[in-house]
Amino acid sequence: MGMIDTHDTRLSLSTQCRLLDIPRSSFYYRPAETPAADEKLMRFIDEQYLAAPFYGSRRMTRELRLAGFPVNRKRVRRLMATMGICAVYPRPRTSKPHPEHRVYPYLLRGLTIDRPGQVWSADITYIPMRRGFMYLVAIMDWYSRRVLSYRLSNTLDADFCVEALREALDRHGAPEIFNTDQGSQFTSTQFTSALKEHDIRISMDGRGRYLDNIFIERLWWSLKYECVYLHEYADAHDLHRGITGWFDFYNTKRGHSALGGRTPDDAYFTGLLKAA
Repeated sequence: MGMIDTHDTRLSLSTQCRLLDIPRSSFYYRPAETPAADEKLMRFIDEQYLAAPFYGSRRMTRELRLAGFPVNRKRVRRLMATMGICAVYPRPRTSKPHPEHRVYPYLLRGLTIDRPGQVWSADITYIPMRRGFMYLVAIMDWYSRRVLSYRLSNTLDADFCVEALREALDRHGAPEIFNTDQGSQFTSTQFTSALKEHDIRISMDGRGRYLDNIFIERLWWSLKYECVYLHEYADAHDLHRGITGWFDFYNTKRGHSALGGRTPDDAYFTGLLKAA
């Protein structure tokens, strides 16, 4: 991060990060002191969860032992918690519910989604690096599968999710419905207030229902196997550059069978023209 001048009194650190297109959380990131053996286990756990998101700590421990890792369940449970994966529910729980936050009903069951801007969704996932890890939030248009914005962070607070939301709203206007899981980041006052400011209807997955937000779960699978796992990103800045490049490829060049072979950009902008 040598491009950032911490002694510049004219420009704040936030302004410098914005001008350089560097996430503010990336500048403050310091790799967690995670033992190399744990990092190897966490990488394996992440890959297994992509293939079988219903695995809890018991089944994950069994898979690790079959793969030759001499681990006990206590250690696996600790690593899954560090990654934001809960052993109780049948999906990665990078977002944990907050007992005092309101939970909204799921609005998408039986709904025909036939135009861009009708439904957006957001989710958070764990991203490993050469040393340490980050969390990634992305906002997607359901109709076109287009990624509208994203943010990386080294913590699971609500701020980076709100930043991604406001960027998407500034660039693309407001959707009719916004769907998330019941995680504390998305049920937070900061996040729901930003939605209410734009009269957006709030929808939340049923607790533990992996399939309620399936499109963005598929995005994570593609991102990790086509980008993250093929590179050992050295730090947060390197990771940000790599993910930015892959999202550009995903939106503009990667055809989807569900879209008739079209790219997300093609489906999104063609849909906007038809709706105009």
